[in-house]
Amino acid sequence: MKITRIAVYRVELPLSEGSYKWSGGKSVNVFDSSIVRVETDAGIVGHGEVCPLGPFYLPAYAGGVRAGIAELGPHLLGWDPTELGALNRRMDSALKGHPYVKSGIDIACWDILGQVAGLPVCTLLGGRFGDDVVLYRAISQESPEEMAAKVAGYRAQGYRRFQLKVGGDPDVDIDRIKAVAAELKAGDRLVADANTGWLPHEAARVVRAVRDIDVYIEQPCASYEECLSIRRRTDHPFILDENIDSLDMLLRGHADGAMDLVNLKISKLGGLTKTRQARDLCVSLGIAMTLEDSWGGDITTAVIAHLAHSTPKELLFTCTDFNSYVTVSTADGAPKRVHGRMAASTQPGLGISPRFEVLGKPVLVVE
Repeated sequence: MKITRIAVYRVELPLSEGSYKWSGGKSVNVFDSSIVRVETDAGIVGHGEVCPLGPFYLPAYAGGVRAGIAELGPHLLGWDPTELGALNRRMDSALKGHPYVKSGIDIACWDILGQVAGLPVCTLLGGRFGDDVVLYRAISQESPEEMAAKVAGYRAQGYRRFQLKVGGDPDVDIDRIKAVAAELKAGDRLVADANTGWLPHEAARVVRAVRDIDVYIEQPCASYEECLSIRRRTDHPFILDENIDSLDMLLRGHADGAMDLVNLKISKLGGLTKTRQARDLCVSLGIAMTLEDSWGGDITTAVIAHLAHSTPKELLFTCTDFNSYVTVSTADGAPKRVHGRMAASTQPGLGISPRFEVLGKPVLVVE
């Protein structure tokens, strides 16, 4: 089997709540997502998705996905999409860095592999643990009162894990954490995610001010060293996210005792192949995980579900259902939230069928 054609579709994903806000005044109203289609000489096709959280979050941007595939794609024609190790080495040789560019292609090839094998991707990734996986809900950054008021509505949708977007004025963030914590019930979990937004002295003030609250602290500062310094000041459960972009950083963080959990984003690591390596290393080391991506719609949600469902339940802290945040559906067969949980498809591959009446014509074709 050989790759004969790669097509990329651009789709806009408006947010159902109007906007999404996080640290440093960053916000997005409409996400620019790239749907990647890999075709083969056997007539089997696979699909992936890459949707950066704007150009100001990680070293990734929507236009870069498409420009990168235009550069990388010709080097992959004629290669076997089911030989994922060889394919990833080829991608890394042909294009240094830019893991997010490779992610959609890698995911589409996993979709193909599952269809060839007649198995869902989660089976190929390690098997299906349990009946479903637990979801979290991100609470966009607003006033403390507005953020606290959203908890009851999200809990009514079944969510019991809440990721609070902080990383702004530390005094306001302290109030945000306290206000939302006051709305929690037994069994709820609260994460204060600063998304690198605090300076070390600000983060130190926050963790001291909320030391009596049951809250996880996620990525308080920009650099690994700054986060480690805050980790050593607090006994709150500690999560690293933006700094975990390689196996090297994962091993370094474990050796330094820098975190209790990690957030693994699929496109940040370069696709399912490399995220599975990181996931399996975390399983071996006993590090719990949030499994997700920067953003996306139906296809990204399906990918997250397969990765999460193939992860031992005791080491899966949570994952997310991005397709419930947006107003546009791009594929049939994607997982849907049921009482704050979702399940990976049991169909071969990712189990999704793109809706081409929504995607339109490709904006890039490599053949």
